[in-house]
Amino acid sequence: MHKAGGKAMSKDCIAIILAAGEGKRMKSKTPKALHMAAGKPLAGWVVDAAREATGTAPVLVIGHGAEQVRERFGGSVRYAVQERQLGSGHAVMAAREYLAGQGYAIVAAGDMPLIRPETLAAIARRAMEKKLGACLLTATVDDPTGYGRVIHEGGGVRIVEHRDATEEQRAVKEVNLSVYCFHIPALIKALDNLKPDNDQGEYYLTDCVHDIVRQGYGVETVPCDDPDEYIGVNDRVQLAQAAKLLRRRINTALMREGVTLIDPDAVYIDATVTVGADTVIYPGVTLEGGCVIGSGVTLYPGSRIVSSRIGDGTKVQNSVLLDAEVGENSTIGPYAYLRPGTVVGSGCRVGDFVEVKNSVIHDGAKVSHLSYIGDGEIGEKTNIGCGVVFVNYDGQKKYKTTVGKNAFVGCNVNLVAPVTVGDGAYVAAGSTVTEDVEPDALCIARSRQTVKPGWAKKRRGE
Repeated sequence: MHKAGGKAMSKDCIAIILAAGEGKRMKSKTPKALHMAAGKPLAGWVVDAAREATGTAPVLVIGHGAEQVRERFGGSVRYAVQERQLGSGHAVMAAREYLAGQGYAIVAAGDMPLIRPETLAAIARRAMEKKLGACLLTATVDDPTGYGRVIHEGGGVRIVEHRDATEEQRAVKEVNLSVYCFHIPALIKALDNLKPDNDQGEYYLTDCVHDIVRQGYGVETVPCDDPDEYIGVNDRVQLAQAAKLLRRRINTALMREGVTLIDPDAVYIDATVTVGADTVIYPGVTLEGGCVIGSGVTLYPGSRIVSSRIGDGTKVQNSVLLDAEVGENSTIGPYAYLRPGTVVGSGCRVGDFVEVKNSVIHDGAKVSHLSYIGDGEIGEKTNIGCGVVFVNYDGQKKYKTTVGKNAFVGCNVNLVAPVTVGDGAYVAAGSTVTEDVEPDALCIARSRQTVKPGWAKKRRGE
């Protein structure tokens, strides 16, 4: 979505993402880095921004929940382990093995999901072009409480954490945003000199900035003009705020690409979703996972679509699709449930209260209402009547039902798998079919109707 144009830096610049913290204020068994916001884990947003800015796989510093984090990110990043969390400087020390032979390193906090790749590329470019020892991302804020203050003095820069600042320093409104680009030789020397001389007993990365100035390097600041970018997530309230802003970015980008969102604030679309032009999305729609939505699609209110593909011109209303695929110009819903393994062709109808699981419905077929299609295949232009059940489970194993093309299955029919209904065959309403039906045949599998006049009256004792 956002192009940083930073790949030319790949030979000279790496990125280190700090994501080892426990996140106590999240009050969760899930590591803070893995809490989801608009379809990605918090650290995933920063990782992707850093990768786009540098063109290389970032180094992710992990600690709490390290195995969970490794499982989530796999081989997409490189890892450094911070066994004990002794501050941001200590976290960078854990990644020291990756610094050898590199020119510059972006260092960013893993809980800032709104940071843009353009911003990371900008501070790296400034540092590299001017051969600085460090470049910092800063902002001027009305209420700097809690932030480290950026102190300009003697032609240099240093950062004083809020808890360690004097009253005069606390009056400074330019604050450090915990996003840096360091010249690596200067950073390594500063890390060697780093001491935990503060009330927390931690190794502050911010102290490296002053050390780099003492080494004789230039240090500059780059202002961040968008206050959304430096929102950090420390609890569930901030998580919700960040997710809302991320969704707004996603929705804005989609609308600019020709997608109509009736109410952008009432649509929930993950960052991993692709939507074609001229698609119309109504309020109350949720698109999750790697969905691919075609052009000219209409998604009416109340649908949840996860990791599914929907072809051009299809309409979906009040339905749930999970790992399913639907072709072009089909109609789904209202209240349909397409479970994993479902493939619906083009020109099909899957109507109200129809559940489909692990089945293929070929082009032009219709399953209009109140049916269950499980482990089955339905041929082209076949009609499945109301209340049809593909009886796929015998209590131990599941079996397949196949219905050919141009067939007709009447209402309230049970097709007991494994069973095949041939092309062009008819199955009469109310039948329970346990044997194959040959093509073009009529199958009637029900008992003959018996009517006993007066029976009910006699039963009532009349």
